[in-house]
Amino acid sequence: MTRVKWGILSTAKIGTDLVIPALQKSPGIEVAAIASRSLAKAKRVAAALGIAKAYGSYEALLADPEIEVIYNPLPNHLHVALTLAAARAGKHVLCEKPMAMTAAEARALRQAPKGRLIQEAFMIRHAPQWLEVKRLVKARAIGEVKLVQAYFSYFNRDPKNVRNMAAIGGGGLLDIGCYPMTAARFIFGAEPLRVASVLERDPAFKTDRVLSALADFGRGRQLSFAISTQLAQSQRLNIIGSKGRIDVEIPFNAPIDRPTRIFVQGPKLYEGEWRTFPASDQYQLQGEAFSRAVRKAEKLAYGVDNAIANMAALDAIARAAKSGKWEKVRKV
Repeated sequence: MTRVKWGILSTAKIGTDLVIPALQKSPGIEVAAIASRSLAKAKRVAAALGIAKAYGSYEALLADPEIEVIYNPLPNHLHVALTLAAARAGKHVLCEKPMAMTAAEARALRQAPKGRLIQEAFMIRHAPQWLEVKRLVKARAIGEVKLVQAYFSYFNRDPKNVRNMAAIGGGGLLDIGCYPMTAARFIFGAEPLRVASVLERDPAFKTDRVLSALADFGRGRQLSFAISTQLAQSQRLNIIGSKGRIDVEIPFNAPIDRPTRIFVQGPKLYEGEWRTFPASDQYQLQGEAFSRAVRKAEKLAYGVDNAIANMAALDAIARAAKSGKWEKVRKV
């Protein structure tokens, strides 16, 4: 496979700290250019990361004929507009989660030119430990799975951080609540039918800072999760079936410098084993899978419709927090 040339749309921290170094590990990928609204900043970051081209505007990067794939880590309110612009410029796009501010906004991506691949960047779907969890559940290794329980939190009170800016898509639900929902959809292989939720907002930022939700996937299958942007760092995810359970250690921000683990328990509480997987970089694996799809070496596993479905579930959770009632997840 000839190397796929990627361009990075902005100097956002997730790109410079995690995604770009991950992509640069792959022999099948060349991170060829990066753009910022400041040319000086783009040049500084390009020099630091060994990227050949730097652009002082997003439009200049999209106009570069050599770039095949755009990685879009811009703030949430710019995801759809710049992803569409990139697709219309002939690029394939890997866009950071969440794909949009709402499902209605995400539906605009269906207007992208045919043949342009667009995927929401949920790296967990490519991690070895998660693929093994999916295999075990499908093989009914822990029986009939009925419950997925998750928790995800960090502490951030920086008023300059985009996660604390409500007008541009800040808040816990869009930033990290999207992960438990994606994980449950991945595990169940189904979409939620209805949801209930409760949240607390930060009085200054007006963002949701503590949220709990329950999702009904039908046939007794349930997701329950809690998230916070202002509590101590913590992550966990448990999958419970009729014959056992699976715990995913550090489920969402898995380390790249040491092995990852899942715990598989049988029917009895004190019986089970840790299963270990060699160290890997889930951002690298995600980039490589997307690049193979660009080269038509494999089919894109998660496209626009999948992203819209996740947004529809998040929309319903937001409505439920306002109404105090169960809210149906609208079909995409």
